[in-house]
Amino acid sequence: MDIITLAHGSGGKMTHELINNLFKKYFSNDILGQGDDSACLEFKAGRMAFTTDSFVVSPVFFKGGNIGKLAVCGTVNDLASAGAKPLYLSCGFIIEEGMPVEELERIVCSMGETAKECGVRIVTGDTKVVQKGAADKVFINTSGIGIIPEGVNVSGRNAKPGDKIIITGNMGDHGCSIFLEREKLDINAEISSDCAPMNKIVEDILNITMDIHVLRDPTRGGLATTLNEIAGQSGVGIKLNEDAIPVRQEVAGVCELLGMDPIYMANEGKMIIILPECHANDVLKALKSNKYGENAAIIGEVTDKPAGRVSIKTVTGGSRIVDMLVGDQLPRIC
Repeated sequence: MDIITLAHGSGGKMTHELINNLFKKYFSNDILGQGDDSACLEFKAGRMAFTTDSFVVSPVFFKGGNIGKLAVCGTVNDLASAGAKPLYLSCGFIIEEGMPVEELERIVCSMGETAKECGVRIVTGDTKVVQKGAADKVFINTSGIGIIPEGVNVSGRNAKPGDKIIITGNMGDHGCSIFLEREKLDINAEISSDCAPMNKIVEDILNITMDIHVLRDPTRGGLATTLNEIAGQSGVGIKLNEDAIPVRQEVAGVCELLGMDPIYMANEGKMIIILPECHANDVLKALKSNKYGENAAIIGEVTDKPAGRVSIKTVTGGSRIVDMLVGDQLPRIC
Protein backbone atom coordinates (compact mmCIF):
# COMPACT_ATOMS: atom_id res chain seq x y z
CA MET A 1 0.00 0.00 0.00
CA ASP A 2 1.34 3.46 -0.93
CA ILE A 3 1.82 5.72 2.08
CA ILE A 4 2.81 9.32 2.67
CA THR A 5 6.50 9.71 3.52
CA LEU A 6 8.51 12.69 4.72
CA ALA A 7 9.82 13.00 1.17
CA HIS A 8 6.31 13.99 0.05
CA GLY A 9 6.80 17.18 2.07
CA SER A 10 10.34 17.93 0.93
CA GLY A 11 9.38 20.25 -1.91
CA GLY A 12 11.10 17.98 -4.40
CA LYS A 13 9.96 15.49 -7.02
CA MET A 14 7.65 13.51 -4.73
CA THR A 15 5.94 16.71 -3.54
CA HIS A 16 5.30 17.77 -7.11
CA GLU A 17 3.98 14.32 -8.00
CA LEU A 18 1.58 14.45 -5.04
CA ILE A 19 0.35 17.91 -6.02
CA ASN A 20 -0.04 17.09 -9.72
CA ASN A 21 -1.46 13.57 -9.37
CA LEU A 22 -3.77 14.20 -6.42
CA PHE A 23 -4.60 17.82 -5.56
CA LYS A 24 -4.66 19.25 -9.08
CA LYS A 25 -6.60 16.21 -10.26
CA TYR A 26 -9.53 16.88 -7.93
CA PHE A 27 -9.27 20.66 -7.52
CA SER A 28 -8.66 21.43 -11.19
CA ASN A 29 -9.51 25.01 -12.30
CA ASP A 30 -7.87 27.70 -14.40
CA ILE A 31 -6.54 29.73 -11.44
CA LEU A 32 -5.00 26.78 -9.60
CA GLY A 33 -3.60 25.51 -12.89
CA GLN A 34 -1.38 28.58 -13.24
CA GLY A 35 0.95 27.04 -10.68
CA ASP A 36 2.18 30.30 -9.15
CA ASP A 37 2.95 30.97 -5.49
CA SER A 38 -0.14 33.18 -5.18
CA ALA A 39 -3.56 32.99 -6.78
CA CYS A 40 -4.36 36.24 -8.60
CA LEU A 41 -8.07 37.00 -8.28
CA GLU A 42 -10.35 39.59 -9.83
CA PHE A 43 -13.21 41.22 -7.92
CA LYS A 44 -15.96 43.63 -8.73
CA ALA A 45 -16.23 46.60 -6.40
CA GLY A 46 -18.14 45.88 -3.19
CA ARG A 47 -17.82 44.32 0.25
CA MET A 48 -15.82 41.14 0.68
CA ALA A 49 -16.01 38.47 3.39
CA PHE A 50 -12.87 36.59 4.40
CA THR A 51 -12.63 33.70 6.87
CA THR A 52 -10.25 30.95 7.95
CA ASP A 53 -10.64 27.74 9.93
CA SER A 54 -8.63 24.64 10.86
CA PHE A 55 -10.02 21.11 11.07
CA VAL A 56 -8.67 18.38 13.34
CA VAL A 57 -11.76 16.15 13.68
CA SER A 58 -11.28 12.63 14.97
CA PRO A 59 -12.00 10.23 13.34
CA VAL A 60 -11.20 11.71 9.93
CA PHE A 61 -13.88 9.51 8.31
CA PHE A 62 -17.35 9.43 9.84
CA LYS A 63 -20.93 8.68 8.83
CA GLY A 64 -22.08 11.49 6.60
CA GLY A 65 -18.68 12.84 5.67
CA ASN A 66 -14.97 13.17 6.35
CA ILE A 67 -12.49 15.86 7.34
CA GLY A 68 -12.24 17.10 3.74
CA LYS A 69 -15.96 17.59 3.20
CA LEU A 70 -16.14 19.17 6.66
CA ALA A 71 -13.35 21.63 5.82
CA VAL A 72 -15.05 22.88 2.67
CA CYS A 73 -18.53 23.05 4.24
CA GLY A 74 -17.24 24.72 7.39
CA THR A 75 -15.54 27.55 5.54
CA VAL A 76 -18.32 27.98 2.98
CA ASN A 77 -20.86 28.15 5.82
CA ASP A 78 -18.85 30.81 7.63
CA LEU A 79 -18.92 32.94 4.48
CA ALA A 80 -22.64 32.28 4.05
CA SER A 81 -23.15 33.44 7.64
CA ALA A 82 -21.98 36.87 6.50
CA GLY A 83 -24.53 36.79 3.69
CA ALA A 84 -21.66 36.36 1.21
CA LYS A 85 -21.55 34.35 -1.99
CA PRO A 86 -18.48 32.09 -1.55
CA LEU A 87 -16.06 32.26 -4.47
CA TYR A 88 -12.57 31.03 -3.59
CA LEU A 89 -10.97 28.70 -1.05
CA SER A 90 -7.42 27.92 -0.05
CA CYS A 91 -6.43 24.70 1.66
CA GLY A 92 -3.38 23.72 3.69
CA PHE A 93 -2.65 20.09 4.59
CA ILE A 94 -0.53 18.86 7.50
CA ILE A 95 -0.18 15.13 6.83
CA GLU A 96 1.22 12.52 9.18
CA GLU A 97 3.97 10.32 7.82
CA GLY A 98 2.57 6.85 7.11
CA MET A 99 -0.93 7.94 6.11
CA PRO A 100 -2.19 5.72 3.27
CA VAL A 101 -2.33 7.65 0.00
CA GLU A 102 -5.70 5.99 -0.75
CA GLU A 103 -7.21 7.60 2.37
CA LEU A 104 -5.78 11.00 1.46
CA GLU A 105 -7.21 10.64 -2.04
CA ARG A 106 -10.68 9.90 -0.64
CA ILE A 107 -10.49 13.10 1.40
CA VAL A 108 -9.24 15.23 -1.49
CA CYS A 109 -11.86 13.76 -3.86
CA SER A 110 -14.58 14.61 -1.36
CA MET A 111 -13.29 18.18 -1.10
CA GLY A 112 -13.40 18.55 -4.88
CA GLU A 113 -16.96 17.21 -5.08
CA THR A 114 -18.16 19.43 -2.24
CA ALA A 115 -16.51 22.52 -3.71
CA LYS A 116 -18.27 21.81 -7.00
CA GLU A 117 -21.63 21.50 -5.20
CA CYS A 118 -20.98 24.84 -3.46
CA GLY A 119 -19.90 26.58 -6.66
CA VAL A 120 -16.51 27.56 -5.22
CA ARG A 121 -13.00 27.05 -6.53
CA ILE A 122 -10.00 25.88 -4.52
CA VAL A 123 -7.35 28.17 -5.99
CA THR A 124 -4.28 27.82 -3.77
CA GLY A 125 -2.88 25.58 -1.07
CA ASP A 126 0.05 24.07 0.75
CA THR A 127 1.22 20.61 1.83
CA LYS A 128 3.42 19.72 4.79
CA VAL A 129 4.35 16.26 6.08
CA VAL A 130 5.29 15.68 9.75
CA GLN A 131 6.83 12.70 11.51
CA LYS A 132 4.62 9.84 12.58
CA GLY A 133 2.98 10.72 15.88
CA ALA A 134 3.25 14.49 15.33
CA ALA A 135 -0.28 14.66 13.86
CA ASP A 136 -3.33 12.40 13.64
CA LYS A 137 -3.43 11.32 9.98
CA VAL A 138 -4.23 14.77 8.58
CA PHE A 139 -5.12 18.29 9.70
CA ILE A 140 -6.57 20.77 7.20
CA ASN A 141 -6.74 24.56 7.20
CA THR A 142 -9.08 26.30 4.78
CA SER A 143 -9.58 29.99 4.13
CA GLY A 144 -12.36 31.46 2.05
CA ILE A 145 -13.29 34.64 0.21
CA GLY A 146 -16.79 35.69 -0.82
CA ILE A 147 -18.61 38.75 -2.07
CA ILE A 148 -21.45 40.29 -0.04
CA PRO A 149 -24.32 41.43 -2.31
CA GLU A 150 -25.29 45.07 -2.17
CA GLY A 151 -28.08 45.64 0.36
CA VAL A 152 -27.12 42.71 2.61
CA ASN A 153 -26.22 43.67 6.18
CA VAL A 154 -25.95 40.56 8.35
CA SER A 155 -24.29 40.57 11.77
CA GLY A 156 -24.63 39.09 15.24
CA ARG A 157 -25.12 42.70 16.39
CA ASN A 158 -28.34 43.14 14.40
CA ALA A 159 -30.93 41.06 16.32
CA LYS A 160 -33.92 43.21 17.32
CA PRO A 161 -36.81 42.66 19.75
CA GLY A 162 -39.73 41.07 17.91
CA ASP A 163 -37.51 39.14 15.48
CA LYS A 164 -38.25 35.47 14.94
CA ILE A 165 -35.57 32.77 15.18
CA ILE A 166 -35.47 29.95 12.63
CA ILE A 167 -33.23 26.89 12.63
CA THR A 168 -32.83 25.03 9.33
CA GLY A 169 -33.07 21.49 10.72
CA ASN A 170 -32.42 18.90 13.41
CA MET A 171 -29.99 19.71 16.21
CA GLY A 172 -27.03 17.63 17.34
CA ASP A 173 -26.57 15.14 14.48
CA HIS A 174 -22.88 15.89 13.90
CA GLY A 175 -21.80 15.92 17.53
CA CYS A 176 -23.74 12.77 18.33
CA SER A 177 -22.41 10.93 15.26
CA ILE A 178 -18.78 11.79 16.05
CA PHE A 179 -19.22 10.82 19.70
CA LEU A 180 -20.65 7.38 18.87
CA GLU A 181 -18.00 6.59 16.26
CA ARG A 182 -15.08 7.77 18.41
CA GLU A 183 -16.13 6.10 21.62
CA LYS A 184 -17.39 2.92 19.88
CA LEU A 185 -20.29 2.66 22.31
CA ASP A 186 -22.60 -0.33 22.02
CA ILE A 187 -25.62 1.81 21.17
CA ASN A 188 -27.87 0.83 18.28
CA ALA A 189 -28.57 4.20 16.67
CA GLU A 190 -28.36 5.14 12.98
CA ILE A 191 -27.05 8.69 13.25
CA SER A 192 -25.04 10.47 10.55
CA SER A 193 -23.33 13.85 10.57
CA ASP A 194 -25.34 16.69 9.05
CA CYS A 195 -22.21 18.02 7.30
CA ALA A 196 -23.56 20.10 4.38
CA PRO A 197 -23.08 23.46 2.61
CA MET A 198 -25.50 26.23 3.53
CA ASN A 199 -24.66 28.82 0.86
CA LYS A 200 -27.46 27.85 -1.54
CA ILE A 201 -29.99 28.04 1.29
CA VAL A 202 -28.75 31.53 2.15
CA GLU A 203 -29.03 32.57 -1.50
CA ASP A 204 -32.65 31.34 -1.54
CA ILE A 205 -33.44 33.34 1.61
CA LEU A 206 -31.86 36.53 0.29
CA ASN A 207 -33.86 36.17 -2.93
CA ILE A 208 -37.00 36.40 -0.79
CA THR A 209 -35.80 39.31 1.33
CA MET A 210 -32.52 41.01 2.13
CA ASP A 211 -34.01 42.12 5.43
CA ILE A 212 -32.21 39.36 7.33
CA HIS A 213 -30.66 40.49 10.59
CA VAL A 214 -28.50 37.54 11.70
CA LEU A 215 -27.15 34.37 10.10
CA ARG A 216 -24.95 32.00 12.10
CA ASP A 217 -23.98 28.34 11.85
CA PRO A 218 -24.21 26.66 15.28
CA THR A 219 -21.06 24.55 15.29
CA ARG A 220 -18.98 24.04 18.47
CA GLY A 221 -21.14 24.71 21.51
CA GLY A 222 -24.28 24.13 19.45
CA LEU A 223 -27.47 26.15 19.28
CA ALA A 224 -27.37 27.26 22.93
CA THR A 225 -23.87 28.72 22.91
CA THR A 226 -24.32 30.40 19.51
CA LEU A 227 -27.55 32.11 20.60
CA ASN A 228 -25.83 33.33 23.77
CA GLU A 229 -23.12 34.88 21.60
CA ILE A 230 -25.76 36.65 19.48
CA ALA A 231 -27.70 37.85 22.55
CA GLY A 232 -24.50 39.34 23.93
CA GLN A 233 -23.51 40.98 20.64
CA SER A 234 -26.94 42.55 20.13
CA GLY A 235 -27.70 43.34 23.76
CA VAL A 236 -31.06 41.55 23.59
CA GLY A 237 -32.85 38.65 25.21
CA ILE A 238 -33.73 35.43 23.39
CA LYS A 239 -36.64 33.20 24.30
CA LEU A 240 -36.83 29.66 22.90
CA ASN A 241 -39.63 27.12 22.78
CA GLU A 242 -38.23 23.66 23.60
CA ASP A 243 -41.16 21.92 21.89
CA ALA A 244 -40.35 23.66 18.60
CA ILE A 245 -36.64 22.75 18.41
CA PRO A 246 -36.25 19.87 15.93
CA VAL A 247 -34.19 16.96 17.28
CA ARG A 248 -33.98 13.53 15.71
CA GLN A 249 -35.48 10.87 17.99
CA GLU A 250 -32.26 8.83 17.93
CA VAL A 251 -30.18 11.85 18.92
CA ALA A 252 -32.55 12.72 21.75
CA GLY A 253 -32.35 9.13 23.00
CA VAL A 254 -28.55 9.01 22.95
CA CYS A 255 -28.29 12.39 24.68
CA GLU A 256 -30.72 11.31 27.39
CA LEU A 257 -28.77 8.11 27.94
CA LEU A 258 -25.43 9.92 28.21
CA GLY A 259 -26.64 12.99 30.12
CA MET A 260 -26.06 15.41 27.24
CA ASP A 261 -28.27 18.14 25.80
CA PRO A 262 -28.85 18.28 22.01
CA ILE A 263 -28.89 22.09 21.99
CA TYR A 264 -25.24 22.07 23.07
CA MET A 265 -24.19 19.49 20.47
CA ALA A 266 -22.22 20.59 17.40
CA ASN A 267 -23.84 20.93 13.98
CA GLU A 268 -22.06 21.21 10.64
CA GLY A 269 -24.94 21.69 8.21
CA LYS A 270 -27.40 24.05 9.91
CA MET A 271 -28.04 27.78 9.96
CA ILE A 272 -29.65 30.06 12.53
CA ILE A 273 -31.71 32.78 10.86
CA ILE A 274 -32.95 35.81 12.82
CA LEU A 275 -35.30 38.07 10.88
CA PRO A 276 -38.35 40.32 11.18
CA GLU A 277 -41.56 38.42 11.95
CA CYS A 278 -43.19 39.64 8.72
CA HIS A 279 -40.77 37.56 6.61
CA ALA A 280 -40.58 34.45 8.81
CA ASN A 281 -43.29 32.31 7.20
CA ASP A 282 -42.14 33.02 3.64
CA VAL A 283 -38.55 32.15 4.52
CA LEU A 284 -39.65 29.01 6.35
CA LYS A 285 -41.63 27.87 3.30
CA ALA A 286 -38.60 28.36 1.05
CA LEU A 287 -36.35 26.46 3.47
CA LYS A 288 -38.66 23.45 3.51
CA SER A 289 -38.40 23.16 -0.29
CA ASN A 290 -34.60 22.70 -0.02
CA LYS A 291 -33.20 19.25 0.84
CA TYR A 292 -31.04 20.84 3.56
CA GLY A 293 -33.99 22.65 5.14
CA GLU A 294 -36.79 20.09 5.18
CA ASN A 295 -36.99 20.12 8.99
CA ALA A 296 -36.66 23.88 9.42
CA ALA A 297 -38.69 25.43 12.24
CA ILE A 298 -39.40 28.71 13.99
CA ILE A 299 -38.00 28.04 17.47
CA GLY A 300 -38.25 31.33 19.34
CA GLU A 301 -38.08 35.09 19.31
CA VAL A 302 -35.91 38.01 20.31
CA THR A 303 -36.97 40.06 23.35
CA ASP A 304 -35.78 43.37 24.74
CA LYS A 305 -34.79 41.87 28.11
CA PRO A 306 -33.11 40.39 29.96
CA ALA A 307 -30.32 41.67 27.73
CA GLY A 308 -27.64 39.13 26.87
CA ARG A 309 -29.62 36.17 28.23
CA VAL A 310 -31.20 33.15 26.58
CA SER A 311 -34.14 31.35 28.19
CA ILE A 312 -36.23 28.40 27.12
CA LYS A 313 -39.83 27.43 27.74
CA THR A 314 -39.62 23.75 28.64
CA VAL A 315 -41.92 20.95 27.50
CA THR A 316 -43.44 20.95 31.00
CA GLY A 317 -44.40 24.63 30.73
CA GLY A 318 -41.68 25.98 32.98
CA SER A 319 -38.79 28.23 32.05
CA ARG A 320 -35.04 28.01 32.55
CA ILE A 321 -31.94 29.98 31.66
CA VAL A 322 -29.82 28.54 28.84
CA ASP A 323 -26.19 29.47 29.45
CA MET A 324 -23.12 29.03 27.28
CA LEU A 325 -21.47 25.62 27.19
CA VAL A 326 -19.08 25.27 30.12
CA GLY A 327 -16.04 23.18 29.24
CA ASP A 328 -16.18 20.88 26.22
CA GLN A 329 -18.69 18.09 25.72
CA LEU A 330 -16.47 16.56 23.06
CA PRO A 331 -13.05 17.81 21.86
CA ARG A 332 -11.92 17.64 18.22
CA ILE A 333 -15.45 17.80 16.89
CA CYS A 334 -14.43 19.70 13.76
